[in-house]
Amino acid sequence: MRVRHTTALGFTALTLLTVPACSTDTTGAKPAAVSSAQAGPPARAAQNTAPLSSAALKTRLLNQSDLGSGYLRKPERPTQHDDVTVIGCPALSALGGDAATGGGTLTFPRKAKTAFTYGGSSSEVAEELYSDSANKLSEGIGRIFDAMTGCPTYQVVAGGTPIDMASQKLPAPHGLGDEQWSQLLTFSTEGRSTVVKQTAIRDGSLLLVVSGSPALVDRHLDKALAKATAAS
Repeated sequence: MRVRHTTALGFTALTLLTVPACSTDTTGAKPAAVSSAQAGPPARAAQNTAPLSSAALKTRLLNQSDLGSGYLRKPERPTQHDDVTVIGCPALSALGGDAATGGGTLTFPRKAKTAFTYGGSSSEVAEELYSDSANKLSEGIGRIFDAMTGCPTYQVVAGGTPIDMASQKLPAPHGLGDEQWSQLLTFSTEGRSTVVKQTAIRDGSLLLVVSGSPALVDRHLDKALAKATAAS
């Protein structure tokens, strides 16, 4: 199945192709096969029900002062339109052309994102915020995570470069938001690997996705959620 690099899949594996494939980062993550989503406290469901604008979401992203010393913001990359072929993942292909080309999965109109490098190394952490109805957010993120973790191994070919992928579910963080998902992705190409952790939390009408080096995701997840859900 051929999809575009600007697809809903960009939120998951394909955006993370910007992580240098020449590095290996295995710090901080212990993969385990568990459910990809876990329910949070029911009392939180009534909070943050009104969708926020993209401008409002942007103010809730982490910045350099939030992260501390050693972090540099990555310039936003121009929109890419490279064809990407997904091989060996029926669950991912089953999402269909609409989902893969921006037909409502995670291409919500209200969104904001940022990314940082750390310590002059290849370690990175990226944050994405989306806002919509709770049901739409839950369905969109759930379908993507289920598809990704439903294929333990598969391959993508991006810009002519084959990349071997491996995905594993991780324990979702308890007590954060209303729903949580987490996975570990391993990108392998030319004999080298990059490990990326990705954790998503839905809190009412907000969806937070933090991706990057496992240790950095763990370090900043709570802080990102606290700022994203803070009262205006």
